[in-house]
Amino acid sequence: QVQLVESGGGLVQAGGSLRLSCAASGRTFSIYRVGWFRQAPGKEREFVAAITWSGGGTNYADSVKGRFTISNDNAKNTVYLEMNSLKPVDTAVYYCAARRSWDSVYDYWGQGTQVTVSS
Repeated sequence: QVQLVESGGGLVQAGGSLRLSCAASGRTFSIYRVGWFRQAPGKEREFVAAITWSGGGTNYADSVKGRFTISNDNAKNTVYLEMNSLKPVDTAVYYCAARRSWDSVYDYWGQGTQVTVSS
């Protein structure tokens, strides 16, 4: 099993920045890729960004390209999401998730951390 714990959320004004952290524990050797997802009030969960644990390849949703950066620190078993130029539409619960292979589903999920961007 893999456990994921998000932290770093909070309240920020539009144009501000936050850095989210996703700390992984347990059977972390089984992790192939880690992604960030978010769910805003009244909306479905959407993909934000992902990173391949070993290869470092990254992918971003169009809505956050140029503003968000995903990175990882293997020594700390932690994935980060640096969020800059935040907008009110970025307000959501942000979830960290992990999958075990290139074609598997994201089957490990954290509890989520709230990000609120005021206008």
